[in-house]
Amino acid sequence: MDPKLTEASQSFERFKAALVRNDLETCNNLLSQLKVMLTGFRSLPPLLEETPNSVQELTIARDIYEHAVVLSVKAEDQDAFERDFFQLKPYYVDTAGRLPPSAQEYPILGLNLLRLLVQNRIAEFHTELEILSAGAMENLCIKHAVELEQSFMEGAYNRVLSARQTVPHETYVYFMDLLAKTVRDEIAGCSEKAYDYLSLADAKQMLMLSSDKELSAYVTEERPDWEIKNGVVYFQKAKESAPCKEIPSLPLINQTLSYARELERII
Repeated sequence: MDPKLTEASQSFERFKAALVRNDLETCNNLLSQLKVMLTGFRSLPPLLEETPNSVQELTIARDIYEHAVVLSVKAEDQDAFERDFFQLKPYYVDTAGRLPPSAQEYPILGLNLLRLLVQNRIAEFHTELEILSAGAMENLCIKHAVELEQSFMEGAYNRVLSARQTVPHETYVYFMDLLAKTVRDEIAGCSEKAYDYLSLADAKQMLMLSSDKELSAYVTEERPDWEIKNGVVYFQKAKESAPCKEIPSLPLINQTLSYARELERII
C-alpha cells in the first residue's frame, strides 16, 4: 500500500477511536491533519485523476468526511456541519459510478435536510430535495425530514414535537431538539398575542410540556417577561414591554403621490 495511504488509514483509525470515546478535542486535531493528508491524493475531487490507489483513496476520503459530519453534530457546531457536508457531497454525486454506495449516505442527506429546516432555509431545503432520486425519496431518513417540513408548514406543531421520539438515526436528536425549541418559541409568541393569561394546565398543554417544573424552567430561561402567579401564566407584562411602532403615514402618502407625478411625466 502507498505510504501516504497507510499513514492516512492509521490516523483515521485513531480519529474513530477518539470519536467513540467522545474525545472531541483529539478528534478535531486529527481531523485537521487528515484533511491536510487528503490534499496529497490527486484522485479526489475536483481532480478525480485515475491512480493505482484511486478507489481506496476515494473510499477513505468519503469515510473521513462522513465521520467529520458526525463529529460536528456531537460538537453541536452547525458551521462545521455545513463545511464538512459540502466537502462530502461530491463523493455522493461525482464518484457514484466509481465507489459502492455508502450506508451513511441517506442518514447524512436527511440530516442536512433537517439542518436546513431548523435554520428556516426552506428554499434550499426544496432545492436539495429536487436533486434526489425517486429511490432516495423512499428512504426512511429522507421521508422523516420531508414529513417534518410538511407538518411545520401546516402548523401541526404537535406532530413536529412528537417526531423526536421516532428519529431514524441517533445523530438526528441534536437538530430535533433545536427544531422543538423553534416550534415551542413560535407557539409561545402566538400565545402571548392571543391571550392575556392562561392556566398552568392550558399553558403546559399548548407548549407541550409535561410538568409545572418544565414550564417554570421554560419561562425563566426563555420568557422572563411572563409571570406565573396563583396557578396562572400572565402575558400582560410581555405585551406592555413590546414596542409599539408608529406608521409614518404622512411621509408614505407624500412618497406615493411623488411616484404618481413621476409616472405621469413618463407617460
